Amino acid sequence: MQHFFAPSENAESGRITITGPDVNHITNVLRLKTGDRIVVADGQDRDSLCEIEEAGPGFVRCKVLPQELAETECPVRLHLFQGLPKGDKMELIIQKAVELGAASVVPVEMKRCVMRLDEKKKVSRTERWQRIAESAAKQSGRRIIPAVELPLSFAKAAEKASRMETVLVPYENAGDIAATRRLLAEVPKNSDCAIFIGPEGGFDPAEIELLEKAGAHVITLGPRILRTETAGMAVLAMCTLMMED
Repeated sequence: MQHFFAPSENAESGRITITGPDVNHITNVLRLKTGDRIVVADGQDRDSLCEIEEAGPGFVRCKVLPQELAETECPVRLHLFQGLPKGDKMELIIQKAVELGAASVVPVEMKRCVMRLDEKKKVSRTERWQRIAESAAKQSGRRIIPAVELPLSFAKAAEKASRMETVLVPYENAGDIAATRRLLAEVPKNSDCAIFIGPEGGFDPAEIELLEKAGAHVITLGPRILRTETAGMAVLAMCTLMMED
């Protein structure tokens, strides 16, 4: 079933009004009509099954149906702190991270990052990345649109993550996959979990040391060394298996 977003202020008296670019997609691309059913999320963890009642210039009005919908959000809020990769890899990382349940993506400028963005490019890239996140959220049936934040320095990213209940750092020098399984299974429900992924060159040892001093758990993803665009997806998939009911 097609999935769309509408802010909570567009809901009133059992009706939801969709505006913006989705109107053209609903009426002219998908050619949905009165009586067709869609799912509308408010972007704040609430889904509604709706029936299209009316479509006009710039709007689609829907009636909210009483049927309960299955939960699509992970019981742990997973925040991907991704070392900035080269080229356009970040676009793929954001798309797949959203599909796999990330609550947010934080690009991080690490010591071994090749990619360096000036302030103007940070804003324009983040705007594009946010559009990719929204599209992926619609495609995968998410109840929220995960936020893609402006790139942070490593120190600011570490400070931000330190306020979360759990910080995970996959690292090629770590071992004991059994300990990783136990740790993932023990992350408290309804908590925030930061996942740090290094860039192509990996973490600088000083970065690992800083995260460990802040209480981070260094974990292994197995005996193989994964590319930066693969590692985050692997962790998120593991979290889905170990954390979801």
